[in-house]
Amino acid sequence: MPARPRLLYVTDLAYPARGRRYGDEDVHLTARLRESFDLALCHPLDVAALMDAFDAVVVRNSGPVLGHQKEYEAFRERALARGTRVYNPLHGRGDMAGKRYLLDLTASGHPVIPTVDRPEDLHLLPEAAEYAVKPKAGADSIGLVFLPRERLTGLGLDEGGLLVQPRVDFRYEVSFYFVDDLFQYALYAPDPDRRWVLEPYEPTADDLAFARRFIAWNTLDHGIQRVDACRAPGGELLLVELEDLNPYLSLDRVPEETRERFATAFTDSLHRFLEA
Repeated sequence: MPARPRLLYVTDLAYPARGRRYGDEDVHLTARLRESFDLALCHPLDVAALMDAFDAVVVRNSGPVLGHQKEYEAFRERALARGTRVYNPLHGRGDMAGKRYLLDLTASGHPVIPTVDRPEDLHLLPEAAEYAVKPKAGADSIGLVFLPRERLTGLGLDEGGLLVQPRVDFRYEVSFYFVDDLFQYALYAPDPDRRWVLEPYEPTADDLAFARRFIAWNTLDHGIQRVDACRAPGGELLLVELEDLNPYLSLDRVPEETRERFATAFTDSLHRFLEA
């Protein structure tokens, strides 16, 4: 490994994310990473053609893969076949592998919004005014609809591509951000209708135990993960999403000291990853 490893940093700087500025976040992070690495930015459509010239590929704000699923699968296959180091590593069990994990976590009794994918299992869901129906391969709320129970029949659940959850009347959403298994900070959206208007959140010991439970379940030794949860009416936290592919970090919503600490943790994690 050279003294200054070469990183191919994958980001879609122009992706029109609602309430988020991918470009600003990645400009800040890459400025810090250049202190320790030789680095080039790359659009997700170009990564397969360029990655052989680098020591590792870092997938950051690359946007939903739905718009380029074929190219993403080609990148994964090429990386796995060539033994390319990819950060986050490609064996993540969360959103990286689709939303099937929500079914697995429901079945194993984890604190997650109850989720089913078969019409014969709809009776297992608690009664709710509406139900969220989303694609297993969805991201960024693409394809999400809310329907009353009587309209859940005939949706094509037997084809296996959809998930159904009760629509939870939650008090707020909160996200916990980790580098490897190290907690960095938490943010929450006090207004449920404004998901990306975030404020710093001071987690309790129980909150952190909740988040760490899913970090441990995912078994990623290296990488950036975001645990998204909602505060249910009864006060408990329920998992909404375990984002382990390219979680947006909302670094513009935290103090400068926190941003710098995160960048240092990210840099240290990449060094450990390359040395492993």
